[in-house]
Amino acid sequence: MASSRGKQLAQEILQKMASLKEVCDGVDEATASRAPSGRWSPKEILSHLCGPEREGHLPIFKAFLKEETPTIDLRTEDPFFTETRAQTSFSQLVRECEQEYQGIARFATELSDEQLARTAYIPKLKDSPLGDYPTLDGLIAGVGEFHLQSHIDHLKEILAELAK
Repeated sequence: MASSRGKQLAQEILQKMASLKEVCDGVDEATASRAPSGRWSPKEILSHLCGPEREGHLPIFKAFLKEETPTIDLRTEDPFFTETRAQTSFSQLVRECEQEYQGIARFATELSDEQLARTAYIPKLKDSPLGDYPTLDGLIAGVGEFHLQSHIDHLKEILAELAK
C-alpha cells in the first residue's frame, strides 16, 4: 500500500523542481554554455541533475527494491555532460531535468512504508548525514531536498558570476 510519506517526498521534489525552473527562466544559450573558471556551466549543472544519459537517477532508487541491501556506486562529482548534452538547448535540458524528477516523484508516491525503510550500502555517503546505509526514504529525501537545493543555489551563484 502506498505511503503518505512517499506522497510527501514527491511533493517536496516537485516544489524544488518548480524553484529550479524559476531560476532557469530567461537564461539564454550563451550564458548557459559558459562557466566561471574551474566551475560548472549552467548546462553542466542541469546535466548532472538529469543523471547519466538515457538512464537518469531512477535506477539507483529502484535498486533498493531489486535486492536486499544492494551496493550502489554513486558518481557524485560527475556532470554526465556528454557531447549530446552539450548540443542540447538549455530549455530542453530544463525539460529533461523536470521529467527526471517527475519520474522520481511518481516512483516515490507508489512506495509503501516497508519499501521506504529498505536500505542500501552506498560507500560515498559514509561521511554524509545519511551514512553509508541510507534508507530509500532517506536517499529520496536527500536528493529531493538537499541535492536539488544545493544545485539550485549553485546555479544561482554561477549565474551571478556570469552576469558580472
